Amino acid sequence: MMGNYAMMRPKTWINMGINHNMRQETAETEALRVLAWLAAQDELFATFLGATGATPAQVASAAADAAFLGAVLDFLLQQDDWVLAYAQDTGTKPGLPLLARAYLPGGEALDWT
Repeated sequence: MMGNYAMMRPKTWINMGINHNMRQETAETEALRVLAWLAAQDELFATFLGATGATPAQVASAAADAAFLGAVLDFLLQQDDWVLAYAQDTGTKPGLPLLARAYLPGGEALDWT
């Protein structure tokens, strides 16, 4: 449940200076920023296209879909180096893509019990 996510977030986020009052619209904006950054990284964008099987035109069309934006964040979050490069290049806190992911479809915290 998204409404209860604030109670489940890792304590480390509290010390990262990240706004925890994010909404889906803010998460979508962050994911769009990630997508724009990915598109500017030739090699990484080619990897993204290969992973998704999408063409650049299909990516542009899908950018309006919140679930697709969640997948964009999932892709970035696969590699710490990618997250850190994104954060450095954009002046964003490294934990922001992870926080944004939690507010998009499919980003709910999993209960493994």
